[in-house]
Amino acid sequence: MEFISLMELIGTVAFAAAGALVAIDKELDYYGIAIFAVITAVGGGIVRDVIINVPVPVSLANPLYIIISLVTTAIVIAFYRKIVKYQNVVMFCDAIGLAAFTAIGAEVALVNDVYMPFVVITLAVLTGTGGGVIRDAMCGDVPYVFRKEVYAVASILGAIIFMIIYPYFGKYVAVYTSFGVTFATRLISMKFNLHLKKVAK
Repeated sequence: MEFISLMELIGTVAFAAAGALVAIDKELDYYGIAIFAVITAVGGGIVRDVIINVPVPVSLANPLYIIISLVTTAIVIAFYRKIVKYQNVVMFCDAIGLAAFTAIGAEVALVNDVYMPFVVITLAVLTGTGGGVIRDAMCGDVPYVFRKEVYAVASILGAIIFMIIYPYFGKYVAVYTSFGVTFATRLISMKFNLHLKKVAK
């Protein structure tokens, strides 16, 4: 069982918490809450790994991801009444998870010898948004990424920043800068209620 990076830990905890909170809001039982937490935390990474032909997705080969997700679920359940008092806690956790896994997605693409910018950006966005899309689809909602605020665009921007910085400053600077840009973009869009345009009816 391998250790995981700080960024992976942050992303896994944040997305698992977001998934658990959504499940509780949907009045699911403990099993449903756990499944939503795990799917939100690892779903995007599994999609990415399947696309780049990783024999066994990383989050399945290393049980730490599932364990961390389940521990996070237990904490959310135990302290739900206190956590839910904070406004926008789900979106805040989701923003952290999006930023972390966008950066991780870009990094994993390069580690697996995928260097084409469009492909790296696509894999980063899939890693960042995939778990949330699967979660929302499972509970019968139009995925949040398609209807609210600047979400996927924040991930795309973070991935582009990663590709720009990586050749000059290396992996670690690129990862944390990508995280910061994605997270800041999400927070700004939430703070000022920024949305992409929709077709007027």
